[in-house]
Amino acid sequence: MSVVQRHNVTISGAGQTPMLFAHGFGCDQHMWRFVAPAFEPDHRVIRFDHIGAGQSDRSAYHPARYQTLDGYADDVLEICHALDLSGTIFVGHSVSAMIGILAALKAPQRFAQLVLIAPSPCYINSDGYVGGFERDEIQALLEFLDRNYLGWSRSLAPTIMGNGDRPDLGAELTSSFCRTEPTIARQFARVTFLADHRADLPRLTIPSLILQCRADVLAPEAVGQYMQRHLAQSQLTMLHATGHCPHLSAPEETIAAIQAYVEDSKRDAQGHHA
Repeated sequence: MSVVQRHNVTISGAGQTPMLFAHGFGCDQHMWRFVAPAFEPDHRVIRFDHIGAGQSDRSAYHPARYQTLDGYADDVLEICHALDLSGTIFVGHSVSAMIGILAALKAPQRFAQLVLIAPSPCYINSDGYVGGFERDEIQALLEFLDRNYLGWSRSLAPTIMGNGDRPDLGAELTSSFCRTEPTIARQFARVTFLADHRADLPRLTIPSLILQCRADVLAPEAVGQYMQRHLAQSQLTMLHATGHCPHLSAPEETIAAIQAYVEDSKRDAQGHHA
């Protein structure tokens, strides 16, 4: 089976510049349906499912490969290689923001810009760093997940989504979590919530846009500020959107922020060439 089939890669759009959308934990490429189409007139829009999510080939999951986020970054690079992508604008939500950074560190020639939506390099508080959780809170979260994946999904997804006045959003994320293969989700959750990629941030030289939401339980404002301080050539945009999934809860604002960043970068590039 080809890489494209394995990850259920879908390609749309009339433009030349590739724009690669990577979904977060417990989600699939369907989560980009309100945002990705806005970029089709000017970009080659590529969406895919991480192994274990959506319509991916779940038989391709090997625990040893995916015991760190590097395995997921390698998948991204295999997709880039299969489609011969370069100058790519990578758009990653949540854990996929870090996956994108790791991919860009391994093969910077593939990427022009990274758009990091609700990213976090480390979820655990330590020595003056605010990640949002104490270690024992994360352990309790993971133990609950091990005991009862469906129960964990139903209680956590609406909290992650936020926007309690719009229960349909929480319900969508809950059902998405519930569709994810539980065995894979358990390991992916451990890899996500126990990872510490703070040391990787200063190594990134690709320009990046950090999109930060208000009242995000997984990525507090301090995390976005930390990332901006440690990523060279990064820009932090505070959205009015609340919760952890602005591409679902506030797609127009998310689109506008990404478009403004991409257009500004184009103008800067043209200015340099003038």
